[in-house]
Formats: sequence, C-alpha cells, structure tokens
Amino acid sequence: MADNQRTLIVGLGNPGKRYARTRHNVGQDAVELLAERCNARLKVGKQHALVAETSLVGNAVVLAVPTTYMNDSGEAVGPLCKKYRVDDLTRLIVVHDELDLEPGVLRVKVGGGLAGHNGLRSISAHLKTDNYIRVRIGVGKPHSKEAGADHVLSRIPATERTLLDECVVRAADAVEAILRDGALAAMTAFNAKPA
Repeated sequence: MADNQRTLIVGLGNPGKRYARTRHNVGQDAVELLAERCNARLKVGKQHALVAETSLVGNAVVLAVPTTYMNDSGEAVGPLCKKYRVDDLTRLIVVHDELDLEPGVLRVKVGGGLAGHNGLRSISAHLKTDNYIRVRIGVGKPHSKEAGADHVLSRIPATERTLLDECVVRAADAVEAILRDGALAAMTAFNAKPA
C-alpha cells in the first residue's frame, strides 16, 4: 500500500472509563497500541473521534478511535472517510471485537457479513457498503445465558486477559502487515489455524 494516499485505521469501542478494558473495546486497544508504536498522540477531532495523522510501516495513515458509542460508530467513520478522502475502501481498516470467534483468535476479513455487530452495521449504513477491511479480535460468546451485550461490556476476567492482550498485539501486527503486504497476504499469515 506504500504511496501517498492515507489509510484510515479505526479501532471500535465505547468511550469512557466505564468501558475501558472490556471485550467491546479491544479494537480501540489495538489502535491505541499502534499510536504508541509510532509515537503518535490521539487528539480530539471534529468527526466524533480521537485522531492521529502519522506514518506506519512507510504508509501515511490516520489512526482513529470514535468517541461515539459502538452502535453509532458510523457517525464518526463516515465523516472521517469524507475528510481524509478515503473513497477506495481498501484504505479503510476497522479493528473490532468478534463474538463469533473464540477468545484470542484473530481473523482478517475483507467485506462480507456483519455477524450481528452493531458497530459494523452503523459503519456500513453510513458508507452504504460493507466492502472494507476488518481485523476481527475474538472475544467468544457468553458461556451461560448471559446476554451478548452483558458479555462484551463486562470487564475481562483474569483468565482471558492475557489471551486478549496478546491478541490485541497480534491485531496491531496484522494492521501493519495489511499496510506492508496487502490484505490477502495478511489473511494468509494471520488466519492460519495454529498447529
């Protein structure tokens, strides 16, 4: 992807300390890690997001964390795509939690279904397409009759914390691989099942 066009990298989550370190915020955690890696500071922007314009593995990028609630993520992503002229949605990477994947499992995906994810639904509605790159961080389904919302909004238990922290690091690595080698190569590298 190395050229002078920017790639928008969005980490989904909910704003505020109440939601910090919850399963729903692992996408936000990954983008914050990317900001740390390139010594960038996420600052309040006008498009309902914290943003940092920076460079990552030789590519011009905009790192963004919506300040909207998860279900309204499109209210940030739509205007960000417009402001930064991200018309080619292969230049939009969304990092998010995924109930349909076991905790710690990571998958890179281009387009496709939304798997009931309301943040993705909001983004797709604003962009009028679901054809953008996703880095999916598995958080697993609830083990009991606990509702999905309660599961993703609750604090991550110590038994899963290390696993999800490692997956957040791999998600940041996957974003760098997408920028360096392209989405298909990243899918091959990161979607392989461990031996």
